[in-house]
Amino acid sequence: MDTLSPNNAALPPEAPLAMPVQSLTQAPAHRPAPTNPPLTWLARALVLGGALALTGLATAEISRVLGLARWTVTGVALTTLFAALFVWLALSFTSALAGLPALLRHRPAPKPALPRTRTALLMPLYNENIARIAPALAAMRAALHEAGATPSFDLFLLSDSTSPPAHQAEWAAFRLLRTTPGPALFYRRRATNTGRKAGNIAEWVTRFGAAYEHFLILDADSLMEAETLLALVAEMQRQPRIALLQTLPLLSEGETLFARLQQFAGQAYGPLIAAGLSAWNGAEGNYWGHNALIRTRAFAEACGLPELPGRKPFGGHILSHDFVEAALLRRAGWAVRMLPLLPGSHEAGPPTLPDMAVRDRRWCQGNLQHAAVLPARGLHWLSRLHMATGIAAYASAPLWLASLLLGIAVALQARFLRPDYFPATHTLFPQWPVVDPERALFMFAATLAILLAPKLLALAALIATGQARGFGGPARLLASAALEILLSALLAPITMVTQAAQFVQVLRGRDSSWNAQNRAGTGLHWREALRFAAPHVVLGLLLLVLALAVAPLLAAWMAPVLAGLILAPALVALTSSTAAGARLRRHGLLLTPTEHAPSPLLRAAAAAPPPDRSLPHARAADHPRHTLPLPHPRGPRPAPPDGPPAG
Repeated sequence: MDTLSPNNAALPPEAPLAMPVQSLTQAPAHRPAPTNPPLTWLARALVLGGALALTGLATAEISRVLGLARWTVTGVALTTLFAALFVWLALSFTSALAGLPALLRHRPAPKPALPRTRTALLMPLYNENIARIAPALAAMRAALHEAGATPSFDLFLLSDSTSPPAHQAEWAAFRLLRTTPGPALFYRRRATNTGRKAGNIAEWVTRFGAAYEHFLILDADSLMEAETLLALVAEMQRQPRIALLQTLPLLSEGETLFARLQQFAGQAYGPLIAAGLSAWNGAEGNYWGHNALIRTRAFAEACGLPELPGRKPFGGHILSHDFVEAALLRRAGWAVRMLPLLPGSHEAGPPTLPDMAVRDRRWCQGNLQHAAVLPARGLHWLSRLHMATGIAAYASAPLWLASLLLGIAVALQARFLRPDYFPATHTLFPQWPVVDPERALFMFAATLAILLAPKLLALAALIATGQARGFGGPARLLASAALEILLSALLAPITMVTQAAQFVQVLRGRDSSWNAQNRAGTGLHWREALRFAAPHVVLGLLLLVLALAVAPLLAAWMAPVLAGLILAPALVALTSSTAAGARLRRHGLLLTPTEHAPSPLLRAAAAAPPPDRSLPHARAADHPRHTLPLPHPRGPRPAPPDGPPAG
């Protein structure tokens, strides 16, 4: 007889595991450092040293462009901003070079053996549309069952949902999924959401962690092949000092033009970037929050997260916990590694630019919180670099905007203010405020080349290794890349302004809310696009007027930025269109290997019927701000539970 009840939802016997809160002011006892692959030190020297050398050369060249103006306050500020922005472009370039040999030499790994250990697959839920998630979970369980790995894996649905209809839908989906073959399935709902996602995982570790050698966190849009999971476990068993093994999740199943742009870029350029990171990160890698295998005891020993002192948004629970967990694991003497070219790890991206902005707002606050973690005692210098890079990723937006505004200010000053050729200083010759246009053009071309080089290297590697077939062939691959580069260039100024505003909001103390993401491929109405992009248009028109006041040539020079801002509503609406995405797919553009030859798992997950979007409750499921009932999974209804889910 089925005796399930929502208050004790088919949970296994508890296996408690202590997870002490870690101190950021006191380093733990000395632990042996993990072993890095041979020549990791050389890769680090070439990547980091090369990036610094390129930045030094470029900064020296830009100072020559400014001439004697480089010694003015505005000249020094411009040069400093240029160096701060260029160093990350240079690091991306040298990192891509480091990853190129691995990409060219890569061969598929042999089929892994069945594991000797038990692994828990954890899916945290927070007001998600479970009707969209259930087919993926069913497909993954079926794939593991077919691989003979059912005894080695358990799956936990860890609900933090606050909506009673969400609880009811999760419970119904759980009951339905339990009727299908596959690893054991459990459901647990927390009454309070202490610590958000990190607290959800920590609660599972302290209650059930001792029964599992490893665990892996699935995002609500994650999908992982059975062979990928088995390969991760096999590698973890082979190297007992690895605590976290990160894969490269590739975006798939995009419907809108924006989602298809993101997934093409991820599948075309992502493996090269990840291979480069793996080459010089070695055992001091990073963690991206999901689709990574984690050694349970190491995580419990090292990753009890403290609350940061002070008020929100900088104080309180750590939002971007993944970077910090990787740093704490390495501090405790464990290796954090990556298998960058292991296929079969999938996720879905935001369907529209505004949806990405909502996610970025939370990540911006979480990454800026890392400023309080950077001084923590005992961290490896690469762990600090990972967190500094995360901060810089969002700081670069206001820095780029500031450099544009400062450049226009310098040009306006030169245009309307009389130069002082003989200042009241001891000088033998007049000071001519000359800007070298030929050097400026050369620096523009060189910066553009450094920016595009990782993409061009990735395209060349795909063609050289025959992988271009998965993108529709070399011709369609190159045409798709040209389209992606063009649209990304137009969208970049919109993202710049949005992230700059978010950066300022965080600095002013505005906390980010915790809401479920919109994961559906729905378009935006023109009014919604205009509402989102109106500030971008105003700024674009203002910059255009200022540039024209200096010279039409300056406006032409800034055309990509100005066009992106002024056309922002049209670009946001166009890229949110599912019709535009489908039209390009019919013509073989932005095609990806997961579409060209989808795996049985992807086909099985996509075969399930989506929720009926004509129903109000189906629309509410994709927009969590509504609280209408969520749809139940389709199929035969299981026996009713003992009682209704508690609210």
